[in-house]
Amino acid sequence: MNFHYPNGRRYTPPANSAKKLTPEKKWTYSNRGMTLEEDINETNEFYLEHGIATIHKKPTPVQIVQVDYPKRSAAVIKEAYFKQASTTDYNGVYKGRYIDFEAKETQNTTSFPLKNFHEHQVKHMEKVLAQQGICFVLLRFSATEEVFLFEAHYLLSYWERMKAGGRKSITKGEIEMHGHHIPLGFQPRIDYIKIIDYLYTLK
Repeated sequence: MNFHYPNGRRYTPPANSAKKLTPEKKWTYSNRGMTLEEDINETNEFYLEHGIATIHKKPTPVQIVQVDYPKRSAAVIKEAYFKQASTTDYNGVYKGRYIDFEAKETQNTTSFPLKNFHEHQVKHMEKVLAQQGICFVLLRFSATEEVFLFEAHYLLSYWERMKAGGRKSITKGEIEMHGHHIPLGFQPRIDYIKIIDYLYTLK
């Protein structure tokens, strides 16, 4: 199926998107073969069910322009357009505070490429911070199963460094220095609320 951005440019899925359709399941405590998105969605369900926080993945508005009907009981979408550029992946509320965050992962082991982010996402984060919202990114190093909460204002500073001609990635050392490692658990899987409590001392 073909997707297009609002400007008509064809959307090309990430190189590892095919793997996500048929992930290799490794059912162990430390690595269940789940994607970052699956882990976060499971975590958010835990928060919701236990009355901790209400956080959801943002739906992506899509306009369908071509549909085939191979049989009367089935429809196959052949072409569609994103109605607007996406902002960040998740938002919601926790103890009266607005939360907005993006989730990204990389196969790199020593740095996180800034090309994983888009200009409109960075501008959105700037606006959330301007309104005193809690904004961050969850970064996952897939090879080592490490997840970090990285506050948006640090991301913005490294983004500006790149625009000024500096390096096009954030080193893992910089992420370890400014970010917060989240050990993988069972329930919840990625307990980022614990880090938010630590950072903002929410009562």
